[in-house]
This record gives sequence, C-alpha cells and structure tokens, in this order.
Amino acid sequence: MYHQMKYTYILLLNLFILNRLMAQDNKATTISLDKVKLEFMLEHGEPNYAVYFNNEPVIKRSRLGIVLKDDNALANDFELLGTDKKQVDEVWNPVWGEVSHIRNHYEQATIHLKQLHTNRLMNIVFRVFADGVGFRYEFLKQPGLKYFIVDDELTEFSLTGDHKTFWIPGDYDTNEYQYTESALSQVDAWKVSNAATDIAVRVAPDQYAVQTPLMMKTVGGLYINIHEAALVNYSSMQLHVDRSTFKLTARLVPDAVGNKAYMHAPSHTPWRTIIVSDKAADILASKMILNLNEPSKIQNTSWIKPMKFVGVWWEMQTGKSTWNYANSADTLNAKGQLIPNGKHGANTTNVKRYIDFAAKNGIQGVLVEGWNTGWEDWFGNWKENVFSFVTPYPDFDIKAITKYAASKGVKMIMHNETSASATDYERQMDTSFRFMKKFGYPAVKTGYVGKIIPRGEHHDGAWMTGHYVRVVQKAAAYHIMLDAHEPVRPTGLQRTYPNWMACEAGRGNEYNAFGQGNMPAHETIMPFTRLMGGPMDYTPGIFKIKGYVTGEPNRQVHTTLAKQLALYITMYSPLQMAADLPENYQKHLDAFQFIKDVPVDWDDTKILEAEPGEYITIARKQKGKDNWFAGAITNENSREATLPLNFLDKGKIYTATIYRDADNADWKENPEAYKIEKVKVTAGTMLHIKLANGGGAAVSIMVGK
Repeated sequence: MYHQMKYTYILLLNLFILNRLMAQDNKATTISLDKVKLEFMLEHGEPNYAVYFNNEPVIKRSRLGIVLKDDNALANDFELLGTDKKQVDEVWNPVWGEVSHIRNHYEQATIHLKQLHTNRLMNIVFRVFADGVGFRYEFLKQPGLKYFIVDDELTEFSLTGDHKTFWIPGDYDTNEYQYTESALSQVDAWKVSNAATDIAVRVAPDQYAVQTPLMMKTVGGLYINIHEAALVNYSSMQLHVDRSTFKLTARLVPDAVGNKAYMHAPSHTPWRTIIVSDKAADILASKMILNLNEPSKIQNTSWIKPMKFVGVWWEMQTGKSTWNYANSADTLNAKGQLIPNGKHGANTTNVKRYIDFAAKNGIQGVLVEGWNTGWEDWFGNWKENVFSFVTPYPDFDIKAITKYAASKGVKMIMHNETSASATDYERQMDTSFRFMKKFGYPAVKTGYVGKIIPRGEHHDGAWMTGHYVRVVQKAAAYHIMLDAHEPVRPTGLQRTYPNWMACEAGRGNEYNAFGQGNMPAHETIMPFTRLMGGPMDYTPGIFKIKGYVTGEPNRQVHTTLAKQLALYITMYSPLQMAADLPENYQKHLDAFQFIKDVPVDWDDTKILEAEPGEYITIARKQKGKDNWFAGAITNENSREATLPLNFLDKGKIYTATIYRDADNADWKENPEAYKIEKVKVTAGTMLHIKLANGGGAAVSIMVGK
C-alpha cells in the first residue's frame, strides 16, 4: 500500500511539473515599438524568442541559453517566475558624434526564469526600439551561482531565407578582410581566409563562421544587421552559419584555455543586437547600439576634443621611408650604437615639415610613427619585450619638436605600437602616459600587430576585450584620447568612454599600399558593417592615386580623388587623418580645401540615399554652425547621386562648393581627374551629381560664401 501511494505521489508530482511547464509554454510575452515586435516564449522549459517587422518574421523562433563550465546549461528546465515591463523615452547628448542629441526610446521586458533542477535564477532582458531589438542575459546574486565560467552561448538567430549577405570570416585575430557579397548558403570562411595572404595573422577555425556586424538583405527588401553592444568582461561574438537552414548560432572566441568568460554574479553578458528596417538608410542612422551602452563614466569631458591630423605614416607604408632607424638590431658601430639607415621617417627635420604643413592649413595634429626604439626587430618573433614608449631614436629630438609644435599651435599625437604584446604595454602604460603628459600629447594611436601576448590569447578573446577597456580607462585618468588599431571591433563603448575616439578594427586605406588593395565597393559596405559599432580611423585623403609605392609602379588606390574627399563624410571619425604626403596635397590645393574645411564633429546627420555594396550619400551639419557638408560615393559603377537640400534653413541662400569627378574620370584609367564648381543653393535645391566608376563627390554648403 505504501509503495502504491509513493508511486502515485511521484506520478502526480511529475504530472504537476509537466502541466506547469506546459502552462508556461502557452504564455508568450510580447513587446513592440513602431513596426518592430518581439515575442518571448518557453517551449518545454526552453527559452525562445522571435522578431517581427511589420508583422513579418525577421528572426523565426530561436533558442536562447548559456552553457557553464560545469556542464550545466542554463538553457532548459526553466519556469517563468514573472515578467517586468517598462518604457523609457529620454534624450541624451553625446560628447561628440554624428548628431548633437540622441533619443533613447524603447519598450523593455525582463523575463525572470528559474531552472527547476538547479534552482538557479537567470533573467533575459529584451529592449525593443523602433529600429530593432537588443537582449542580454543577467545572472543574479544567488547561493548556487557566485563565480562561474562561461563555456558556450546557445543564442540563435533563425533567419527566414537565404539572404544576400556582406561578410568576412569569423577570425579570432583580425577583422581586416575584404567583404564578400554572397548568399548565406555560399559562406566559406576558409576559402576567403586562405586567399587573404596580405593579412599577417589569421585564425579562422570554423569554416562557416562569420564576423559581426553582419549585414543582410532579404528578397523582400528587408535590411537586417546583427552585432553586439557593450562588450565588457566577455568574449566577442561570431556567428556560425548553417548553410541549409539559414540559422546563425553564437560562437564566442575562446581564451588560451578554451574559456569564454569569467563571471561573478551579479553580472550580465553584452547585448545581442538586431537592427532591421525596410530602408537601408535607417540602418546607417540607427543609434541603438550606442543607446544600449552605459552613459559616460568620465565626469569632466572638456579635454576631449575631436581633431584632424596629418602624419609621418603613409610615406612608410609606401616605402619612401622606414619606421626603423637602423636596418637591423645587429647593425651596430664600434660603440655598440645603431647605425642609421638614412631612410628613417621620424626624424626631427621631417617631422617639422609636417608640423609646418599642419599649421599652414589649420590641421590641429601631427602623428609620428617610428619615433621610439624597438622597430628593428618588432614583428614576427612573438617577443614580449620589444618597444620602449619613452625612448626616442637619436634623430628624433622630442624636446625640440614639442617646442616647435607649440610655437605653431599644433598638437602632437603619440604612437604606441605594442607588436601585440599586451602584457608589456600594461606594464608600461603609466610610464608612457606620464611621458605624453610631460610633452603635451593629447592623444595616442595604439597598435596590436602580430600574435597576442599573453601567448594563446586572441585579439577578440575575453582577456583582450578587457585589455582594451583597461587602456581606455588608464588613458582617461591622464586625459588622453585613444585611437586603437588592430583591436576587437567596437560595440558602442565610446558612449561610456568618450575618450575612445576611434578604432581601426577593419580593412583601412592602408591596404592600398600593399597586398590586394580595397575594391571600389569596399567603402560602400563598411558603414553597414564595421562602422555600425563605432567610428573608424580609415585614414582617407590619398591624392596620389597611382604610382606611389616604391618598386610597385602599377599599385593604385581603387577610388578616384574625389571619392577620397567624400570619405571624410561617409566614413565617420572624430579623429580624421589627412593621410597623404604634404607634397601630394601641394599639387592639388584647390581640392585640399575641402579637407581644410570639413569638420569632425556634427550637430546633425542626414542619410540621403544608401544601398550596401552600391552607393551612399550623407549630409552632416557642422557643430555649432549653419554649414553643411555632404559626401556621395559609389562602387565600381558610375551613377548619379541625388542630394535634396531640404534640410537647409528656409529663406537662406548658401554657396555649395562641389568637388566632383571630372566627366572623363574613372577609378582605374583616370582617377585623379576632378572638377570644382560653385553654385548658389537653397532649401528647395536638388543637386544631381554624376559619380564616375569607383568615384564620389564632396560638397561644402556654407551660408553667404
């Protein structure tokens, strides 16, 4: 009798739990804003979500969950404890940016879950914006979960079809690939990675993994962008592509021992972001990733000042001069001193030439690379101790240069290449930044070329994502602005740390100095991909389009000169380089006038027309003034850019200076041919500008000029 009662009790208990889970399955939580709707549901205790635009599915029912190192997955056997909803509608003002104020408007649902067999609690927070969805996992302070290791993430994005996709391989150490445009079903990371011999360090273990931000377009005309926001204390997310079902699954970059994150509750993951619209321009205009980041942690931001700069850089990329002072570390005289090679670019006389050019043309800064000892033996040997960040080469008189720059009203920008030895840089950071403050350098360009030290770590792994944040925090303590090269791709942290002005983290203009270069469509894709997370130091402004590389007479930039001007508008950065040599600008001072005039900080931005891989036209309003500047670019095909000027103040007459491709211009055959025209315009004017193959146009629109 006792055994029968016990059996009956267990059966009833199991039925109770099953019914409870089934009851949960019948309850879906829905939140929406404008055309975007999100639905969350439990299916047999497993959390799932779906996203809709105009009631059409964007992300079909997709799995959610986290796998911990103890082999326990926070992925199933959940019950729903409750749901909290709220709406936020606020406006905040960025320290610098593409607009002077940003609306942060969203509907939020916090899903409170309890895993029955472990009693562990986990929240999933969803925010729905007018242009997309962000969500993250939150781990509460609780008895059964204090310190824990993330082994995997089960987040899925189940797409509705074989979308057109703009992608690069899911590489642990580089984002510097050219973009491939293909159907999802054609993704093959290994094919692209193996062919990219112009990238020194490549680690792409998953043949079907792609990097974020991932840009897609459906056959129905929806534009979808998947990325992440606020990447802190966690590994960066890549996406594994199931080429038959079109399901994307999160793939986290492992550390040296295979782990993805080390967490201490209460804590949370980065936000996973899905931006969606039926207009490509809305993708570029989205501020959702910024809105998902925390407000500035820097109270006094008055020292953070966007600027343009020139620099001793392109001449070394093109072989005119060298970073290294001597030919090798073993090239020594009888006194044990390095014997100069006679081609060192960062010498006092040459640097003064750049300072003179900057001062004469109203350029605020000068960057100098190769000024410090260590360049003779810096790459390819996985050395930990390479550079001194306070020891100049014998021909770089830092005291004289500092005094000379100050007399000309020019700021010097420091360069700290780490050769990927992050450990050594962390030991030297305070010393380096104190040195910068002593000599009045307000900004630093860092670099991480090579295989990461600590050995076994990757550029995009959790240890390094922490390192980049430590660097920007330390820089903030010394009132130094940061431009990071070869870091993880940005995720909007420039809101939290507004001294993090720019990153490379993508294939910049430098690739036109070596390797395969950048194809004409490249700059029409980058704003939809790499720049979704933050500004890029793309180093535009190359005027000598052909024959600039020593020993490579056929090397050329795959744009026209006019397109290089347009990039100052379409490739946003608050630190913008005029990257070419002063002597090349001297030959085209009429075109250089646009670089002199164009600001790097804006009150407003209008995306006038856009299509990924084809064309982009953007207009921006200068911070604190009534002037507007516009840029239009195209891929390898010629087209007409259309600029309606209805954003101008009504009743005012402006002068538009148009820097456009000449009628016979062509990126390959006649790239330096351009024409400059001036016309009077008003808010009722519609400009139509022909763009050459691989070409572009830049326009300054000023009141009364």
